[in-house]
Amino acid sequence: MKTLKILVTGASRGIGKAILTALEARGAAVVGHASTSAGGLVGADLRDPAAPQILWESALSRLGGQVDVLVNNAGLFSASPLDSSDIEWLDAWEETLAINLTAAAQLSRFAVRHWQERSSGGRIVHIASRAAYRGDSPEHWHYAAAKGGMVAMHKTIARQYAAQGILSYAICPGFTDTDMAGDYLASRGGPGLLADIPLGRVAAPEEIAAMAAFCALDAPPSMTGAVLDANGASYVR
Repeated sequence: MKTLKILVTGASRGIGKAILTALEARGAAVVGHASTSAGGLVGADLRDPAAPQILWESALSRLGGQVDVLVNNAGLFSASPLDSSDIEWLDAWEETLAINLTAAAQLSRFAVRHWQERSSGGRIVHIASRAAYRGDSPEHWHYAAAKGGMVAMHKTIARQYAAQGILSYAICPGFTDTDMAGDYLASRGGPGLLADIPLGRVAAPEEIAAMAAFCALDAPPSMTGAVLDANGASYVR
């Protein structure tokens, strides 16, 4: 059986680390990414417009010139208060959009062109957010906007390239028990937030990873364009 070659961004912790582990357990050859090189991960600061191309080329080199699946997981979740200075507010927007959306778009473009050149087909799995549909807090307009953009990009890729065997799937987690979400959960009341989640708990990274592995390895082609929710029924549509 063919060994699939996969690039996972934001793989140093949380959901990304869980995805990398789940894919390796299934026998995939996985290159993980982090903002800085450590533990075998490819370092690339996605705030830098040149970083996605460097990351893509590094992944190709490590994987013998071929990538079969791209998992766009890297993300930034930081507050941008409405009453911050104009410069601070705009800087937060630009940084969040660069990491959560623009870098994912650049990597998706490289992947689509790679598969077109090889006539091989491939898969992209986007880790978006419940915020893409429900919105987020008053301090996180930029995060919701970036994830909404990711979902729109995903749908466009699915519709335009399915005939070429290029498939796209998106996952929209709600609150997940990761370092990135921990400070936010604490600032918004911690356990009080659970009242808004009918399941009574936040998701575990391993749950999101199981969904990502399914999309990367098992999901039928007819499912391309799908958006999968994982929010404990805190937002249903």
